[in-house]
Amino acid sequence: MKTYKDYIKDRICDYRIGMPIYLADLAIEMVADYRISNAKAHAAVSVAIKRIIDNSEIPNLRLFQKGIYYLTKETAFGETRIDKDAIIRDRYLKDNNGYEYGAYALYKLGLTTQLPNQREIVSNHSYECRRKDKKLDVWVKPPKTEINQNNIEYLMILDAIDIVDKFPVDVEKPYRYFAEYINKKELKYSTLLAFADKYYNLGTIKKLASVAGESGVDNEAA
Repeated sequence: MKTYKDYIKDRICDYRIGMPIYLADLAIEMVADYRISNAKAHAAVSVAIKRIIDNSEIPNLRLFQKGIYYLTKETAFGETRIDKDAIIRDRYLKDNNGYEYGAYALYKLGLTTQLPNQREIVSNHSYECRRKDKKLDVWVKPPKTEINQNNIEYLMILDAIDIVDKFPVDVEKPYRYFAEYINKKELKYSTLLAFADKYYNLGTIKKLASVAGESGVDNEAA
């Protein structure tokens, strides 16, 4: 069987250029392949990585931050960088733990064609208050309630409805656009209203009523 270091080297070389390499993931794989304890696997990965770096055994291996590495390559514009979007997905969005917020969310929904220069995310894996993850250049804020697969679509669209008046949009009738999106996603207005009543203010509820009106749903049915 391969030495731990050779095993780690082979696994690292399986990664695409720029994709994040999590040492924690390598340790999990070692637990399964070598039938060793978690503690021993994590120690083995740490030692192997240090030796690989110190001896330049993978010359294009770079450290992004503690526990995260990536492979790079030279281009006419210099070295390629790590795919930060992949880390953002893994850290804040994966498994229905978060969604886009603010101007970037409106862009993703198609309400504006202008890509904002600032990205913001609502996530269960957030700080206690809105703060910037400077390493990833993204703002992160806590959700109004814990996000899960059953409520993520509802919270995301309610947030978008709540903030739509704060940003310039290209869509002539944004409330109708929201109504079409809600119908396409087969979201229930009764559930939207329940969330709006519990977690949002009266202004958001009124906007939701306008959206429902565009969809042909009266206030009682909503």
